[in-house]
Amino acid sequence: MRSFTDLTSYFTSGLMSICRGLRLDKIDVDNAGFMTSDGAKVVDTQTPYSLHGVSSFKQKREIQDSGLERVYRLAVISKQAFSISNFRGPLIEEMVSKGIKVFALAPDFDDATRAAVVMLGAVPIDSSMSPIGMNPFRDTVDLFKMVAQLKRLKIDITFTYFIKPVIYGTLAARLAAVPKRFAMIEGAGYVFTDDEKKLSKRRRILRILVKGLYRLGLSQVDRVFLLNSDDKALFINEKMVRAEKVELLDGIGLNLNHFYFAPPLIGQVCFILIARLLKDKGVYDFIAAARTVKISHPNVRFLLLGEIDQNPSAIVEAEIHSWVSEGLIEWPGHVSDVRTWILQASVFVLPSYREGLPRSTQEAMAMGRAVITTDVPGCRETVLEGVNGFMIPVRRPEALAKAMLAFVSQPELIAPMGLASRQIAENRFDVQKINAQILASMGHS
Repeated sequence: MRSFTDLTSYFTSGLMSICRGLRLDKIDVDNAGFMTSDGAKVVDTQTPYSLHGVSSFKQKREIQDSGLERVYRLAVISKQAFSISNFRGPLIEEMVSKGIKVFALAPDFDDATRAAVVMLGAVPIDSSMSPIGMNPFRDTVDLFKMVAQLKRLKIDITFTYFIKPVIYGTLAARLAAVPKRFAMIEGAGYVFTDDEKKLSKRRRILRILVKGLYRLGLSQVDRVFLLNSDDKALFINEKMVRAEKVELLDGIGLNLNHFYFAPPLIGQVCFILIARLLKDKGVYDFIAAARTVKISHPNVRFLLLGEIDQNPSAIVEAEIHSWVSEGLIEWPGHVSDVRTWILQASVFVLPSYREGLPRSTQEAMAMGRAVITTDVPGCRETVLEGVNGFMIPVRRPEALAKAMLAFVSQPELIAPMGLASRQIAENRFDVQKINAQILASMGHS
């Protein structure tokens, strides 16, 4: 283990040495534009100037005195094009409404996701960042490709999310002399989820590596947004980020008109779990609890929403089909609109092992569903015990079954707890409030 720790330290310190030592001022920043998927270059001719590279008061004063309109150029950097419109759409629209020129960078655009970004008023940009895995050589090459890309686009502000964009996207922005750099970490994730047994060697190694990379990337941010106090304590105590750089958000925000209140179904009680199909989301606990409940109440419905995942703790598809064949659950797989399925449910369930602030829970709460979830980071922020639902110990399917049976035997609890969930969502999860907080931190209130 010591040798691997030394290797990790060598890699992270070596990467920083490269970052400090390379001269990137020779990269051409004229004719800022982007490459479409067919290789055509599109030049941005609509922005009179940006603040990229403007550092002195004299330079800023000269620009202001020139009479030109002040336009900021902001890059949203993601590993997944789908998430840009689905999870950052309202934020991007708000940025555009304030006159900010927004570029959205991701490695996997297709025609649909590209069109969705354009509809928001932003410019889709293809990046070469590998969305998964850790290959130091490939990641370093992608890092410097992004440096050149950000310089060509003359970016003033970056906003990164997901682990690889937060680390490598932020470093690229620093090397490209982007003046302001912001990051959002929606949860500590698989690497920092404690196992009930001793951590495997693989996870210990990953934890060491990820800590080092986070320290490297977050040392270059102006602000990092986190979603719960446990993650804040983790990142500060493990020295991955300085305390003064951290700001807490109540989730990433929901459109409360889109996720509207609808009275829950009570006649035939139905429990729904919406999550990535991973062991760490408590899927096995959900199945075990369903099996217990159906012994005495065979008509209770259990809905499982989510698609097959490439994560190390992913559930295999054959196992899911076996649960469907057994009559335990209904599994429509990945769905484009979860609202249709939430409308069929009485109670939302998320027996996860660790979260940031789960969006699926927030969506169900906004639509007026009571919640059963675990007493772990991220999940505990969504339930007021006995008010809008119940918290249970983690990895305890028997406790989950007991909480489910409480709703089955006392269905009169479902409606008032669902209403309490909606009230919490209105107070805490409104996307307009959260976007205003993010933009204020960026200096664009």
